[in-house]
Amino acid sequence: MSVLTDLRIAAVGDIHLGEDDRGQFRKKIGGIEERADVLMLAGDLTRHGTLEEGRVVADELRGLPIPVVAVLGNHDYHSDLQYEIAGELRDAGVVVLDDDGAVIQCGDRKLGVVGGKGFGGGFAGKCASEFGEREIKNFVAHTRYIAESWKVALKEIVAEKRVVLSHYSPIKETLEGEPPEIYPFLGSYLLAEAVDTAGADLILHGHAHKGSEKGMTPGGIRVRNVALPVLGRAYAVYCLDCESGF
Repeated sequence: MSVLTDLRIAAVGDIHLGEDDRGQFRKKIGGIEERADVLMLAGDLTRHGTLEEGRVVADELRGLPIPVVAVLGNHDYHSDLQYEIAGELRDAGVVVLDDDGAVIQCGDRKLGVVGGKGFGGGFAGKCASEFGEREIKNFVAHTRYIAESWKVALKEIVAEKRVVLSHYSPIKETLEGEPPEIYPFLGSYLLAEAVDTAGADLILHGHAHKGSEKGMTPGGIRVRNVALPVLGRAYAVYCLDCESGF
């Protein structure tokens, strides 16, 4: 008999679908319901954030036999149509997180998912701070606002297991392979700090195409970079509390 700890999470980010990709992603995830109970998409679903690209993504996910949870990435914001793209995805049945949370019904099991795009700022010792020019203070304050929203959502959500879904990274370990000079634009320690405070079972992110898959927050929460170029396959499957799944 299945139990919650058997729940399998398929995840991928940075699929970057364009108008010429129609029908292609759906082929790659064919039969996913036999290998996973839920699909999570860690942002950068489009190339340039156009509405047509957003509609392609929505059509690829429409009617999938397992629940789909997604966050947007910086590419999805590029054309300032992020709300319209999110609307297309929601119309296709996708749960789109925007610094909030949702409880996903997977058969007879419930899984709490919290997250959003996330943002940058860097990591302890080499990070931006809320000092000096207004633009720098706004940059850091935006990430701090997001982190606080996630912390509140994690504390409020009622579920036996909780996963955080983000585009930007909460730790620098899964960025290894990327130039250190761009780390501040790939994530922020504030995100990990918030999740460590509230607690979660797994954090999934994308954004770092040359990063590495596995890492851990200072508080001991497992982090996985699921960017498509890092995985090298259509998606990865993680099983909460199953040693082989990580």
